[in-house]
Amino acid sequence: MQTTLAEPYRNTPEGDVAERILRNCVHCGFCLATCPTYQILGNELDSPRGRIYLMKQVLEGASPTAKTQLHLDRCLTCRNCETTCPSGVEYGKLLDIGRHIVEDKVGRGIAESATRAALKTGLGSPMLFNSALKLGQGVRGLMPRFLKSRIPPTETAGAWPAPRHPRRMLVLQGCVQPGLKPNINAAAARVLDRIGISLVAADEAGCCGALAHHLNDTEASLAAARRNIDAWLPHLEAGAEAVVMTASGCGVMVKDYGWLLRHDPAYADKAVRISAATRDISEILAAERDALATHRRSPPTQKRIAYHPPCTLQHGQKLGGDVEALLAQAGFALTPVAEKHLCCGSAGTYSILQPEIAGALKTRKLGHLQAGAPEMIATANIGCLTHLQSASPIPVRHWVELLDEAMAAS
Repeated sequence: MQTTLAEPYRNTPEGDVAERILRNCVHCGFCLATCPTYQILGNELDSPRGRIYLMKQVLEGASPTAKTQLHLDRCLTCRNCETTCPSGVEYGKLLDIGRHIVEDKVGRGIAESATRAALKTGLGSPMLFNSALKLGQGVRGLMPRFLKSRIPPTETAGAWPAPRHPRRMLVLQGCVQPGLKPNINAAAARVLDRIGISLVAADEAGCCGALAHHLNDTEASLAAARRNIDAWLPHLEAGAEAVVMTASGCGVMVKDYGWLLRHDPAYADKAVRISAATRDISEILAAERDALATHRRSPPTQKRIAYHPPCTLQHGQKLGGDVEALLAQAGFALTPVAEKHLCCGSAGTYSILQPEIAGALKTRKLGHLQAGAPEMIATANIGCLTHLQSASPIPVRHWVELLDEAMAAS
């Protein structure tokens, strides 16, 4: 795509990246067929190609409007278009640049700004989030059905094995996951413990920064990245093998630390090291498949499972097939699911900020997941899990919990 950047963006780090990405786009339109918002709304401005045109106009000097901002806000950042694109257009990076420019030029109203600030602060702080969650769970029984579906019942975590193996790995606890589903990380720790790996958490680490990043607060997201890097590096230098992610949304963010901090002289090299050491739990367990096979349940469970691969896993991290293979090896029967490539509508805070589109995508996704009459739905990200569970008549679990239970019964 031929483009001529306006003076404010020409020969700047962001401008150079944007120009390179724009020039790779050949207008083919393949992305329209796999864009969730285009599937729902049918408006090309709510497709990757349409948004690329909008961002190109802004970068060439056009003044963005609230309508420009709306079309960019409606993007789920699922990056399905990147998987589809034959030209390798890095749409996610371009969107980050475009959103930041438009945010600066258009701004937001008081109510919208307050909502976004509350989401960033409330969801990004485990203390605040867990306090509010416990309060909601305490009165959950008194709530009307539509509110009750948004607040999951209280859950407890199983035992977390004490470190006892020479092989050690770190885990990111996360922001909302410990409160909503405390058993996920504990289940990962038990699975790894059975195959000779101790999983530990660095107390100084906190939110991965994804919430602030997608709400256009660059400084807050980079501050979170630097804090986590400082927390994890000593453990890696002391022999920890990897930083393990059980939430794929956090995983794609941490794997991008090297890119996001590339201009920071104090953290650029450290960030690259952290990103290189970061692994989704499925990557770790796929590499340990032989060790896992010794714990296979006999006879196999044959429980019917519908698996939803989060966009942050299949499109953001380009990881596909490992979870399904691990579940099948553990004895689960996976049901066929149509449109596995499409987003469920969760996308971090998207389901709160864009509830109508998110709701339509959730209904569509659940229809496909339930079509094979599964006993349970499995996924790999806390956002997808809670979003789908809010409307699913059957349980939605993290897949590593199912693997843990299968191994315990072996």
